[in-house]
Amino acid sequence: MWHSIYVPENIELPDFKIPHAEKIEWMIETNGWALEPIAAMLDSDPPTPGYAYTIGLPTTFSFPDIVIFGLAPVAAKGLIDLVIEQVTSGVEIPRDIPLVGLLDNELRCVFSTVDVRTHAHLFTTGVKWSRGQVGDMLQLVWPDRNGWLPYESGFDASMRLAQPTIGTLPTL
Repeated sequence: MWHSIYVPENIELPDFKIPHAEKIEWMIETNGWALEPIAAMLDSDPPTPGYAYTIGLPTTFSFPDIVIFGLAPVAAKGLIDLVIEQVTSGVEIPRDIPLVGLLDNELRCVFSTVDVRTHAHLFTTGVKWSRGQVGDMLQLVWPDRNGWLPYESGFDASMRLAQPTIGTLPTL
C-alpha cells in the first residue's frame, strides 16, 4: 500500500548528484567492480543498442572486463554476478567457443575476445578509469529465445541490431 507524504513547497530537497568518477570509485570499493551502462543511440547510423560493461574485474578477480549488448543494466549485472560467482569458485571460463552451463536451460553463450583498441570508443569511462590503459575485454554473447547465437543463421533477425558481435567469433 502506498501512502502520500506531504512535503511543503518551501522545503528544498538536497541535491544527490555525485560526480561520475566518484560513483565508479564507490562501486569498485563496494563490489570490487563497477557497471557502466550506456544508453542506446537510436539517432546514429546504424543505431547503437544499449549496452553495459564492467570496470575493475581484472584487478579484483583476475578476469577480463565484460561487455553485454542489448540487455537492461539489471539483467547484465545479474549475468556478470553469475560469471564472478563461477570465477571465484575456481571455474575456468573458456574464450571464443560456445559454452553451456552458465545460462539456464542449457542455453549456450560465448565469451568473445574484444579488440579493445579497435572498440575503445565504446568503453570511454573504463579507459579513463585505467588512465588510458587498454585492458582485456570479453563480450558475453547470449542466445535468442530459440537458443541461436547472433552469428548463426537461425538467430532471430529482429534481434540482430540489439546484439552486435564485436568480439572474436567462434570458427564454424
